[in-house]
Amino acid sequence: MAFTWIIERMDCYPQSEGQTDVVFTVYWRVNAIDGACSATNYGIISVTYVAGLPYTPFADLTQAQVVGWVQDAMGLEQVANIETGLAANIADQINPPIVTLPLPWGA
Repeated sequence: MAFTWIIERMDCYPQSEGQTDVVFTVYWRVNAIDGACSATNYGIISVTYVAGLPYTPFADLTQAQVVGWVQDAMGLEQVANIETGLAANIADQINPPIVTLPLPWGA
């Protein structure tokens, strides 16, 4: 099963802590795919730039860098819970725990 973390959008302060275009909210999505089955989870998380720490200009940010911020802000347990939930969703698609059968008296 493959998990893909994607950054959909980022909100920025035009000026903050002596920097320009400082990201403070990240809109993320995680896609899980296993063969023909897929599941998605999405959310929003706040991030904070602290003056004096290394700063990457907005134009130089990479998706991998921002995904790292998101996962760091969530913590390992929440990241694992999201991926586990997506895996369970796909497992239920592959082997549904509930099925609706046609009525036995129907034509």
